[in-house]
Amino acid sequence: MEKLFGTDGMRAEAGRFPLDAATVRTTGHSLARHLSAGTGRRPFIITGRDTRESGAWIEAAFDAGAREGGARCESAGVITTPGVAYLARTLPADAGVVISASHNPYEDNGIKIFSPTGRKLDDATERLIEADIHERRDSQPTPLATTSQERMDSSADAGADTLARAHATRYLDYLAEEIGRDLDLAGLRVVADCANGAACRFAPELLSRLGAQVTSINDAPDGRNINRECGSLFVERLRDQVLDAHADLGVAFDGDADRALFVDARGAGVDGDATLWVLAQYLDARGRLEGRKVIATVMSNLGLELALRAREIELVRASVGDKYVLEELLRTGASLGGEQSGHIIFPRVSLVGDGLMTTLSLLRAMQDSQQSLEQLTAGFTRYPQTLVNVRVREKRPFEEVPEIASESRRVEATLAGKGRLLLRYSGTESLARIMIEGREQEKIERLAADLASVIERALGAG
Repeated sequence: MEKLFGTDGMRAEAGRFPLDAATVRTTGHSLARHLSAGTGRRPFIITGRDTRESGAWIEAAFDAGAREGGARCESAGVITTPGVAYLARTLPADAGVVISASHNPYEDNGIKIFSPTGRKLDDATERLIEADIHERRDSQPTPLATTSQERMDSSADAGADTLARAHATRYLDYLAEEIGRDLDLAGLRVVADCANGAACRFAPELLSRLGAQVTSINDAPDGRNINRECGSLFVERLRDQVLDAHADLGVAFDGDADRALFVDARGAGVDGDATLWVLAQYLDARGRLEGRKVIATVMSNLGLELALRAREIELVRASVGDKYVLEELLRTGASLGGEQSGHIIFPRVSLVGDGLMTTLSLLRAMQDSQQSLEQLTAGFTRYPQTLVNVRVREKRPFEEVPEIASESRRVEATLAGKGRLLLRYSGTESLARIMIEGREQEKIERLAADLASVIERALGAG
């Protein structure tokens, strides 16, 4: 059976399987049935979406199927992914469903499902939903009774809009009054790149409400411009805006605002690794860094590991994906984890990465220490890093291919403990990924090119 759910939900080009209307309806129907199984009651599902043009009809199709399966559905409208997770936890709902493809272009979309705890849906239930999808697709039954167009028409009434605004306000109030409690941003100049996504509705209002002077950019979504040369994948575009505005910092969100990357007043980028460094020091100084551990991934820069070690803080590496970071956080009891890409998780507060929460936490560290972001990132020296992808025809274990294993050992010996090689396959594409860190950019690029040539000869797709 083809696996449809990845580490971040089900994602594809909107309108194509498994994000065609019929399959989306089946997904909603299946989730509702499995939520109600054994409980004897009608499940409640809260949904939300980002700003893609496909978001409304996908949400409508999902809700139509879920209602056919016996669920009660409410929409929070355009809202961030962590916003839906928060609502699922606090309303409470039996599940929260986000229609978003995060940082992907507008043509794509996705379905992410959260349990009432705020964790992503468990693997077992995902497999059950996948089985229902494949069974319905194979049997080609008649469509479910309620069409997506009918559901879109019914969801556009004033009552639904009022309810959606109330849900969004509930989340915004939580961020401002709980996460941002006693945070005074008066006089602070912030540039917020909203990626023409879900942050447009929240970031400027939240930061202004706490006293900041906000310059908002890429905040006019048209359904097709989400993530287009803006947001967390194009932080360099934010740099000029920060310098022109003489801002204290800039923040760039992705399409669903579950991650955030920063630019300091000099225009220097501050990625997830640097953010972890700042927050780890802040929490540790206040005795709130549980176990004196930080959870990151195998992709986090060696410089972060060395900087933390100098403070006698342990860096624990998990597999790539915020799902695996969370698993390690819960296993170890650590209080801070994240990814280089800007997903930061504070498990004592939320089990989901939240770009707005990360922003407030970083601003609190600046306020409490009376230091600039540039000053707070001092002590973290990033090692040069190179990434090379090689398209492969098969994903044989590298250690079982003698020439690859031999070349990998040569690379590691050349680095001689002053660098790091990470060789892995992509989880979603037919790619071998080579990541090498070391002190000299030219040297690591040469080593990566040599190893890529060996992989190409042995496993290349031709």
